[in-house]
Amino acid sequence: MTNKRTYSEKAHDYARDVVSGTIIASKWIKIACQRHLDDLDKTDSRWFFNANKCNQVCTFIESLTLSDGSPFALQPFQVWLVASLMGWMDRDGTRKHIEALILIPKGNGKSPLAAALGLWFAFFDGRRKAEVYCGALSIAQAMEVFSPARDFIESQKAFTKAGIAAQKKSIFSASGSKFMPVIGRGRHGARPYLAILDELHQANDFDLYGTFKTGCNKTPNSLMLTISTAGVASTQSPCYQIQERAQKALDGSLPDERFFAAIYCADDTVEWSSNEALIMANPNLGISNDAEKLKLAIQSALRNPGEQNNTKAMHLNIWSTATSAWMNMVDFAKSSDPSLKIEDFSQDECILALDSASKLDLASIAILFTRLIDGKKHYYAFSRNYNPEGQVSKAENVHYQKWVKQGHLIATDGNAIDFLRLENDLIHLVKTNNVQSLCFDPAHGGYGTVQKVVSETNVTSVEVMQRPIHISPAMKELEAAVADGRFHYDGDPILAWCFSNIVTRESSNSLYKMPERERAENKIDAAMALFFALSRGMVIEVKPSASKWAFEPFVL
Repeated sequence: MTNKRTYSEKAHDYARDVVSGTIIASKWIKIACQRHLDDLDKTDSRWFFNANKCNQVCTFIESLTLSDGSPFALQPFQVWLVASLMGWMDRDGTRKHIEALILIPKGNGKSPLAAALGLWFAFFDGRRKAEVYCGALSIAQAMEVFSPARDFIESQKAFTKAGIAAQKKSIFSASGSKFMPVIGRGRHGARPYLAILDELHQANDFDLYGTFKTGCNKTPNSLMLTISTAGVASTQSPCYQIQERAQKALDGSLPDERFFAAIYCADDTVEWSSNEALIMANPNLGISNDAEKLKLAIQSALRNPGEQNNTKAMHLNIWSTATSAWMNMVDFAKSSDPSLKIEDFSQDECILALDSASKLDLASIAILFTRLIDGKKHYYAFSRNYNPEGQVSKAENVHYQKWVKQGHLIATDGNAIDFLRLENDLIHLVKTNNVQSLCFDPAHGGYGTVQKVVSETNVTSVEVMQRPIHISPAMKELEAAVADGRFHYDGDPILAWCFSNIVTRESSNSLYKMPERERAENKIDAAMALFFALSRGMVIEVKPSASKWAFEPFVL
């Protein structure tokens, strides 16, 4: 007789099946599952997987009865979600994740699962007078999570015996714990142990999210959980911005190991109307939703373009926006090589580029070397980045503060960029490297700085205008180089972050694309400086002295 698998084993098996391709999933779920497996292999980490806690919570959930009278049967993806949220622990016994985003299309059972977690946090996780809230913009939406929780309580007498009772809009215990729906701006002064924010894609501001987040920050071992589908909305919408932050946490461009994200969607590499896209985005396909009806909805959207935005958002988790992310940051991360040092390229020709932006913005210097390896041009990039101390110290710029401490960002004195510092650093780079040219865009600042460097060093300056005819070829060359393994950089997190912030929209001539950013805080300056350098580096001939055999030993 075979032993029944534990829930923790089911969670690990789900992650393995996703990573191996046995289960069709989005790239974001693959990354999250790979991280889960990688963390299991770490022996010296602050975090560990508590299998007992995972099994305990899953056992509780499967003891519940759904409103139709059937038992709550967790599917493998749901077991993995619970394991990720509840199983990963700090050595001090608190949970690893303090915030989570579960983005999943309608009909995949997110509301009953969130309701079950709400009951656990409120009454069974061991916290006295625990406060749990499920919030949304309308009471009807908030009840989408609260009603299943109330049904769970009312369907089983064991809860009454445990001193837990349900009313129309509250569930409470004799010990003072409670689970309630809230709407609009939420309750200021609340201290949620679990805050569930449902369908955030409907929100136009961060009011409710901010209220919940502030409350959770005051409560030890709390969890802020956002569950939503995608939307037909602006990239300024809170849900879109949180998803963007989640993706950066997953792809490593803005790491945050305390933030768990599960993004079930159709990848942009598959045709949205395909069966593969439907399976990829809907892990509960054919179980809690009707696969045949979803296929018919997609066929209808193909015939009626007016339906496409809503169908893509609700059933495939594809946001309807005018722009799309440009760089594949998973591939870009593979280009990172922290062992690279500028000093190792003293015999190679170098191209410098400056994007000086404005006095209050990020300013960047790109340092680009090229080498021939097996007849193919390889690019080696370094980046110097500057920001005024006045900007760095702002509360919302925690990432800047971290990069300053790590030595990746240079904070110049005062509230504006110290252009004298840029000028001196450029002069030093020219004098210590074999600089072929210094590229810049005279229409976007830096002209005076470049002229002073030219006067001091006689370096050749090259004007690169920010126009599609100049920038688009550099973008295409970088895309190809990253895909071919011909691009290398020293792991600078600011450079990676800037590339992750780039979105594109087709120009009037579809042969060209231009880099854009969706919001002012999404800086792309380091990437722009590299495009300036690459526009020059991709057309110059690499001298034989910079070939592979000039810097690698000959081995028989």
